[in-house]
Amino acid sequence: MITTWASGLARHRTGRLLAALTGIALAVALVAALGSFLTASKATMTQRAVRSVAVDWQVQVQPGADPRTVLSLVARTPGTRTALPVGFAHTSGFTARVQGSTQATGPGIALGLPDAYRTRFPDAVRTLAGSSTGVLLAQQTASNLHAAPGDTVGIQFPGAGLRQVKVDGVVDLPQADSLFQTVGAPSQSQPTAPPDNVVLLPATQFAALTRGATGVTTQIHTARDNTRLPSDPASAYSAVTGAAHNLEARSAGTALVGNNIGAALDSARQDALYAQILFLFLGVPGAVLAAALTAAVASAGGERRRQEQGLLRLRGLRPRQITALAGLEAALIGLAGGLAGLGIAALTGRLAFGTASFGASAGTWSVWYAVAFVLGVAVAAGAVLVPAVRDLRTVTVADTRKQEEAVRRTRSPWWLRYGLDFALLVGSWLVFRASSGNQYALVLAPEGVPSISVSYWAFLGPALLWIGAALLLWRLTLLALTHGRAALARLVRPLTATLAGTTAAVLARRRRPFARSVVLLALAASFAISTAVFNATYHQQAEVDARLTNGADVTVTEPPGAQVPPAAGAALKVSGVRHVEPLQHRFAYVGSDLQDLYGVRPDSVARATSLQDAYFAGGTADQLMRRLAERPDNLLVSVETVNDFQLSPGDTVNLRIQDARTRSLRTVPFHYAGIAKEFPTAPKDSFFVANAAYIARATGDDSVGAFLLDTGGTHQQQIAAHLRGQLGTRATVTDLTQTRGTVGTSLTSVDLAGLTRIELAFAVLLAAGAGGLVLALGLAERRRTFAIATVLGARPRHLRGMVLSEALLLAVAGLAGGALIGWALSEMLVRVLTGVFDPPPAALSIPGAYLALTGAAAVAAILAAALNGIRGSHRPAVEELRDL
Repeated sequence: MITTWASGLARHRTGRLLAALTGIALAVALVAALGSFLTASKATMTQRAVRSVAVDWQVQVQPGADPRTVLSLVARTPGTRTALPVGFAHTSGFTARVQGSTQATGPGIALGLPDAYRTRFPDAVRTLAGSSTGVLLAQQTASNLHAAPGDTVGIQFPGAGLRQVKVDGVVDLPQADSLFQTVGAPSQSQPTAPPDNVVLLPATQFAALTRGATGVTTQIHTARDNTRLPSDPASAYSAVTGAAHNLEARSAGTALVGNNIGAALDSARQDALYAQILFLFLGVPGAVLAAALTAAVASAGGERRRQEQGLLRLRGLRPRQITALAGLEAALIGLAGGLAGLGIAALTGRLAFGTASFGASAGTWSVWYAVAFVLGVAVAAGAVLVPAVRDLRTVTVADTRKQEEAVRRTRSPWWLRYGLDFALLVGSWLVFRASSGNQYALVLAPEGVPSISVSYWAFLGPALLWIGAALLLWRLTLLALTHGRAALARLVRPLTATLAGTTAAVLARRRRPFARSVVLLALAASFAISTAVFNATYHQQAEVDARLTNGADVTVTEPPGAQVPPAAGAALKVSGVRHVEPLQHRFAYVGSDLQDLYGVRPDSVARATSLQDAYFAGGTADQLMRRLAERPDNLLVSVETVNDFQLSPGDTVNLRIQDARTRSLRTVPFHYAGIAKEFPTAPKDSFFVANAAYIARATGDDSVGAFLLDTGGTHQQQIAAHLRGQLGTRATVTDLTQTRGTVGTSLTSVDLAGLTRIELAFAVLLAAGAGGLVLALGLAERRRTFAIATVLGARPRHLRGMVLSEALLLAVAGLAGGALIGWALSEMLVRVLTGVFDPPPAALSIPGAYLALTGAAAVAAILAAALNGIRGSHRPAVEELRDL
């Protein structure tokens, strides 16, 4: 009997089985793909964090401790690969006599490096000019002293006097911020910038030059064996933090660990949680939608399944046997759909990432594949087996001979009577209000606490909105079909002619299945829209963040104190550069607070960089630039400064700026004209933006801090490389491509392009499936209606009009409802995930091409289902009624 039943299903219910199998396959594939991608992304974050650190540990030898003892202790610590002592000495200043003039700088730092240091820590120092060994000057120090390889430089050591050394090379210190950190101090007391003047000396020469000097300390720079770290950033962070604490405990107070690798992993674990958030926000709805699609497909054949059960019961089968047959159908759908879904996931990984595992390790991706397969089997059981068991208990044999609407209660569903949809929407609004407040943080990483958490209750807002909007659309569709039959008949009359009233009556009678189809299509469309808009907005803001940090396509930053006039920008207008914009960078005191001051040319600054209205408050970008041009003493102030000093528009702000002629601070009056929340190359907290010409007149100095170069968005790397060769060590050249890879938002470590390809591909499939599969099965189940209409005199064009009317109404209602729900979800997602965007977007980015593709796919699927239904309606009525 089992074999006969299975073969009968395969032969006579092929369409229904394939449709249900498709829904299962989509759910399994989406979960397997996104889960494997999430695991691979976390592993990638850990690897990137490890590679980004030049020196894993900087172990500070405490006063009175023996450096050799601490070095031996660090070397014996499990996991230590390399440990070398590095000397640190404070200097009073540097001097150099170059080409007949004497240059002097302020205090700085001298480092004593062992011979093997450059080999063991290759990323800590980068050679720019001259030799890679010997006495090496940092780039900024060389620029301040106008020194080059071969020149002699004097170093003033407190307690040891002036020492002369010959410069062998000029170098860059890529990780100077961590190299000169105050080990053991809380993060808020860390220096905001590394020292301006640095010299690197061989260890033996360092020891000789600093003999008798004060302020000399030793650090043990350590490279760790990170190959055995867990792939998850949070677990890896706990491992390296625990090892550092263990070393401090064993040192008995003689050593403090500057845990650079721990700091990098601390940031990575937040990125990992944001990746997990994306999985929940953007992945879980897709899996739920695929499961709902399967349930809708299964329910489309519910009437026929009840009739089959009634026939089996009349022939003497016991409920247990009927349940076994229903279980067989569920197993066929679940197993076949699950295997197909795993195949789709593997193919997706192969096409998008080059591997079926999406880059995850064998153990982790196989777990996700297993979880997805089990989920598919469970969905199949819930969609097929559970309704069959319920019908066995509640539906009699006599009931199976009645039509579906007669079997079901005419009373409205409980959620419709009690207004659950309105309650969910109100709840969504309340949660959204709370989760988008000024003090709200989605990811919580308390200072000094190894644990990190996500405020998952924020997910309630979008989830309640999605469900509540779907139920509201269901309510509105039912109301329209129940009370709008006259209007509906007028709408479909151009297609159905004399059958307009009949068509309206059929739709009203089948209002519940039709409403379910509309809601399913709307949810699929809203999933596609919200996912696409979020991803497009993220890419937009990642580009904005990179441009804010770099300033322009290519930026040439002059060293502090360099006297470079604006006219020097003419030499930078090489082939491919459309415009060169000078940007002043000074420092100014407001009260006792020292802040960055940027001088701009208001009429032309926007030609080299993008100024968005979201960067400012109190006016648009054009309006505020116009204010700076019309009144040169106007000043744009950061939000923090406005709040700290209680400023009102028009207030006088007296800034103390260094006068180039007297080298003393001079009070320069400005007028508060607006707020600059963000500005290219500026820090994220406190700064001023003013008219460059006014600053130059007031201080007698028009020197430029940076040149912003517009290349039209092309050939940025090539132009930057050309300028580096042209300028040498005199300036720092950065390009947008380079900056884009090193800075960004909290999701920089997540391959969002890969995530986008996965989600958007499945969104198109879900939209097409929701639009076409359910309609096709519904039309197939109504062949009896078409046959009876044919017997009563309906012509083929009338039947074609009936089918097309239903298809068009489904497409219009579903896609329109989906557009509204998707827009609301997109606004909520971007607002709730505000920590992802820095700065927040001024407007959502709408990927028009993708949304058009999704809509076209849904409409094409609906039309294909309608055409198939029309083809089936042409079958002779007598044969159709005999089969049914």
